[in-house]
Amino acid sequence: MLEAIDIGTSGLVAQRHRMNTIAGNIANVHSTRDEEGNLSPFQRRIVTFRADEPYPESSTNGVGVEFHVEYDTQSQPRKVYDPGHPDADGEGYVSFPNINLITEFVNALEASRAYEANVASIDISKEMANLGLRILA
Repeated sequence: MLEAIDIGTSGLVAQRHRMNTIAGNIANVHSTRDEEGNLSPFQRRIVTFRADEPYPESSTNGVGVEFHVEYDTQSQPRKVYDPGHPDADGEGYVSFPNINLITEFVNALEASRAYEANVASIDISKEMANLGLRILA
């Protein structure tokens, strides 16, 4: 029974990291420089999930969630004409991260719902354990 709670907990941790990554993307939507101050637009981060390795002491096939934060290297920076911007190139264009706020918002809603689903599965597992203990008592 505790394995089900462990699996739900790993889902909670993964979705929390996903929400933090999305928040970082939104916070850097207008960042044109990297951490060292060099002219380089922020690269969007994406969280990917996969099944974790089975627990060695597990008698079932249940596994948790493993996540990885990756950089979106496929999308090109968004060019905006703003010749007065300090980071504008010779033609007056500024390279901003290619982050779509609507996409990030939808991803945040999806992560929030997945987080809620993991909380619900943990609550159901705890309730099942309590009912099992009542039967034994």
